[in-house]
Amino acid sequence: MSKIASKHFGEIELNHGRERCYVASHELAGNPLELDLNVTAHDHFDEKALHKVDYRLGYLPELVDQVRDMIAEELDQDGTNSQQFLHFHSSQLKEEQLEAVFGVRDKTQLTKDVFLKALKLGHVAIYPGQPERYFVLDFTLGSHFTDELLVVAADEDGVVDDEILWES
Repeated sequence: MSKIASKHFGEIELNHGRERCYVASHELAGNPLELDLNVTAHDHFDEKALHKVDYRLGYLPELVDQVRDMIAEELDQDGTNSQQFLHFHSSQLKEEQLEAVFGVRDKTQLTKDVFLKALKLGHVAIYPGQPERYFVLDFTLGSHFTDELLVVAADEDGVVDDEILWES
């Protein structure tokens, strides 16, 4: 079995013929981020595929900005997952929770921009064997507050899927 160094995941075993998940810690815009590289036994995972993962991760900040723009648009549309997620997580909050999660003291101060600032990318799963769902990005308001996420997928070219999901 050959091994090669990844900028993000350290030393990776190539062409292993079994399922593997490589986990790495990363920092994005000053926030901790967990990266998972998921390789199935049937994936053709070679040096070129690993370099592509590292290359694509170099564009993660732009991808996150694009997703944030999509979420912002959805917050203005009735019935979207993003809008329902915000409503659900803000409707029953006490004053101290508002301050701890969103940094505001009154619900009237909980604007779209305040929500977007509080929403952090906490986890990125990478599936090199699934070109249409290459990246899966999990956005959270913090695990200390909720275990629910806004989830967005992007293909291997960094094109974001139109659907933003609400998952727990």
